[in-house]
Amino acid sequence: MPVEFLSDAQAAAFGRFVGEPSQNDLERFFHLDDTDQELIRRRRGEHSRLGFAVQVGTARFLGALLADPLDVPWSVVDYVAAQLGVADPSVVKRYTERVETANAHAREIRAVYGYRDLDAPLTEALTAFVFSRSWTHGEGLTMLFGHAVAWLRREKVLLPGVSVLARLVAATREQATVRLHAQIAVAAESADPRLPAVLWSLLTIGQCDRASRLELLRTGPTRVSGPALERALQRAAVVRSFGAGAVDLSMVPPARVRSLARYGLGSKAQTLGRLAEPRRTATLVATVAALEASTVDDARDLFDLLMATKVLGPSRRAAAAERLAKMPELEKASSVLARVGAELLRVLEGAGESLDVSAAWAALEKITTRDRIVDAVAKVGELVPDGTSAEGAMREQMSRRFRTVAPFLRLLGTTIPWGATPAGERVVEALVGVDALHGRRKVRRDEIDEALVPPSWHTAVFGASNEAEVDRDAWVVCVLEQLRASLRRRDVFATTSTRWGDPRAQLLAGPAWDAAREPVLRSLSLDAPVGEHLQAKLEVLDAAWRGLAESIGQAGPEASVRLVDDGEGKAKLSVSPLDALDIPESLTRLRVQIADMLPRVDLPEILLEVHSWTGFLDAYTHISGSVPRMDELPVSVAAALIAQACNVGLTPVVADGHPALTRDRLGHVDANYIRAETHTAANEFLIEAQSNVPVARSWGGGLLASVDGLRFVVPVRTINAAPNPKYFGHGRGLTWFNAVNDQVAGIGAVVVPGTARDSLYVLDTMLNLDGGPKPEIVASDTASYSDMVFGIFTLLGYRFSPRIADLSDQRLWRATFPGEVAADYGVLNDVARHRINLGKITTHWEDMTRVAASLVTGSVRAYDLLRMLTRENGSPAPLGAALIEYGRIAKTLHLLSLIDPSDESYRRAINSQLTVQESRHRLARAIFHGRRGQIYQRYREGQEDQLGALGLVVNAVVLWNTKYTDAAITELRENGQEIPEEDITRLSPLADAHINMLGRYAFTAPAPQGLRPFRGAAASGT
Repeated sequence: MPVEFLSDAQAAAFGRFVGEPSQNDLERFFHLDDTDQELIRRRRGEHSRLGFAVQVGTARFLGALLADPLDVPWSVVDYVAAQLGVADPSVVKRYTERVETANAHAREIRAVYGYRDLDAPLTEALTAFVFSRSWTHGEGLTMLFGHAVAWLRREKVLLPGVSVLARLVAATREQATVRLHAQIAVAAESADPRLPAVLWSLLTIGQCDRASRLELLRTGPTRVSGPALERALQRAAVVRSFGAGAVDLSMVPPARVRSLARYGLGSKAQTLGRLAEPRRTATLVATVAALEASTVDDARDLFDLLMATKVLGPSRRAAAAERLAKMPELEKASSVLARVGAELLRVLEGAGESLDVSAAWAALEKITTRDRIVDAVAKVGELVPDGTSAEGAMREQMSRRFRTVAPFLRLLGTTIPWGATPAGERVVEALVGVDALHGRRKVRRDEIDEALVPPSWHTAVFGASNEAEVDRDAWVVCVLEQLRASLRRRDVFATTSTRWGDPRAQLLAGPAWDAAREPVLRSLSLDAPVGEHLQAKLEVLDAAWRGLAESIGQAGPEASVRLVDDGEGKAKLSVSPLDALDIPESLTRLRVQIADMLPRVDLPEILLEVHSWTGFLDAYTHISGSVPRMDELPVSVAAALIAQACNVGLTPVVADGHPALTRDRLGHVDANYIRAETHTAANEFLIEAQSNVPVARSWGGGLLASVDGLRFVVPVRTINAAPNPKYFGHGRGLTWFNAVNDQVAGIGAVVVPGTARDSLYVLDTMLNLDGGPKPEIVASDTASYSDMVFGIFTLLGYRFSPRIADLSDQRLWRATFPGEVAADYGVLNDVARHRINLGKITTHWEDMTRVAASLVTGSVRAYDLLRMLTRENGSPAPLGAALIEYGRIAKTLHLLSLIDPSDESYRRAINSQLTVQESRHRLARAIFHGRRGQIYQRYREGQEDQLGALGLVVNAVVLWNTKYTDAAITELRENGQEIPEEDITRLSPLADAHINMLGRYAFTAPAPQGLRPFRGAAASGT
């Protein structure tokens, strides 16, 4: 019987088998241990033992005992029969001939294994669990229902009726929601009794306005200019003035506040106005508090981009052009001085002990006049830069761009709630003091902080003769440049910001660190004393050095890795590139056969067919958490995903004659169902399904992953894009960093503006995975390499494995504890001459482990942390230096494995995984074909949602290809073809020649049973 928030199919599947259990499920729930076997042996007859065993596994897997014990997939019977040694599993059909026997077995299983009915005490416990889950996570009813079922299975409580459980979940979630709204509303009135009324006023529409004040404030900046930043700061000031940020929400789980804020930011004012109290007040408080942080972030992003594109970049180009324009004068003066210098050297050589100055001048004046020589010296002195004048020329140009920054100066120092470390306090003080200089042209030196003027700014600020007065314009732009640098290092931060906050404040500390220390460090294997921990690491490093020395000695002079002279009498390693692997004829034939067999299919059909296998489209829930009241919602979700992933918009997927595909319906679904957290929930289904396909397990176990970036041009006005001529030409763009495991499943992604250093985002990507097992090895391209990143990855339990160019030139490290004799690595002693400073690691070990715990618990972003650990000049802070020393252990182990001439498997595995990533990016490009593959979303959230849809559709295509590839292999083998396992490991599910991605899109439901038929003759191996 269907219930309100479950579809008919979901309700019918409750407490029953749906499809074939995966191999993992069979091994987890239907494996019979010694205790099970002993109990089963007491039955008489193979059919009785087999039926009893099937009921045992069914109770574990479903949490229920079936009225018909044999209403199970035959794969279950086969799996159990193999464990019991039953040669003919079909004997189980006799099990239900006597109903009393099956019922008696069910009662015995309940008694022996402790299964219980859902009585009053257990109902109370289940209600408490559902309430707690609802209160902390705010999940949708369908997902919450799944957690309730999982709780019943864990507690060995037999499933009640579907309606009983659904009503309990719905009622309990409603109680948690009512409590949430009430607590936030009370907190708002406690902070300011007038606050609810102030926030309600945001929903009204003025006589001269087209939208409510809330909708106007939600619209962020898109133009990069001084006036635009001024308006962004005014917007931040207005939002802060409401006071929602002062409401104490510490008693409410952050996830619930974020959920309310998402709903408020995504809903129309009329919709929010119709909400009942206290839900309306709670939603508006969360919305405006989130908007306060968002407006500060937007203003800060815009400041950074404006300085880069309107001040720094143009100034650098102008300084270079100015210097280039002076080159003819410099060449002319230099030519004169070259001839004069040569003649002067000749005179000096012939003068001996005494020099006749008059004679010397006479010789020089034969070349040119004395005045011209003096002028040439002065001209070269003027045009040839000293140590700072090249940078100084750029700063001169920057000071001329004062008008670009003038519009926002007064607001910048007062609107954003600045905070600073001791290193950044003087910058904030100077920024606040800039307002006092408004309207003045002359500023005395004693009115500014000269310590903030670096050498490159001296001439621009103080003049060539270090005058008593300073150039106001130069000083102001100098302060802004120091502010930008300090913000990037997080020495200066915005206290209410999400993206530009203080990472130090986010590190675990005090009671939170005390509570997390033991369990988190134990999970990361960092709970041992630092000396013991390092001893274990150094033993592994020592063994690796000795192993490489032995391998090189055995490999001979013609090996891919050998020792050569470095030109200074010392040995160095020479590493040759890997030879390409041969492609056997059998693999070529197999690839062609499978490509010819794969059915031709439209992209929308893939999504609906994959949904029929996995139910992944059911993960898309309404942003408010309410129950959807529309038929064929998965069809609408699939259409919205295609519109975003193919970058074609809604028009090609609209079908006015289909209720699920009208424009209004798709617009509603796109606005309320498609978002980052539903992408994550849906992707988890796909990752799990991919891991259960046998051919995918031949490719890997999900423990090797790679992270790389895919670049997209953003041709519209936006502040969430940055310039890079190499990738974006004259425009700006963004980078989609995504992680892919060795089963070719996309397991996580982040979106960043521009093309920032990969190493700053690789770790953030890995710490925000959608699902699947935690990878042990993380491959990346050369751009992601740094010793500090090696150190942090190692602390978090990953083996960081970048593909490093120029292996022959890499520095390798060894380590020895103080007082111990250095190991002898024979022919490698010259190569292993660099020493790791273990003292730095020991000194900072407590802070290093706290950093690791903060990262793994999500308290701080890896990007912010890496910025914080690096000084302005690129040198590391003390903690960063300790992480670098620690990372050199892992880096050296990585390099030693890469260059081992006796075993190329590690190096080939890294290269192969990065090739998989590149092929997946090619498939993503093919899917994202609309609008020339450019992103037209203006705001960060829209960009993240669209690329999240792209990643999800790519994963659906990969799963579809993988399942059909597996079925094709099975059919070819059934037709008598021998297929070597090593050929299967080199197949790929990233082909798309058989998939139609163009034109208008039809969304038709897949066949109810089985897979599509393969194409003709190829299926028979011809």
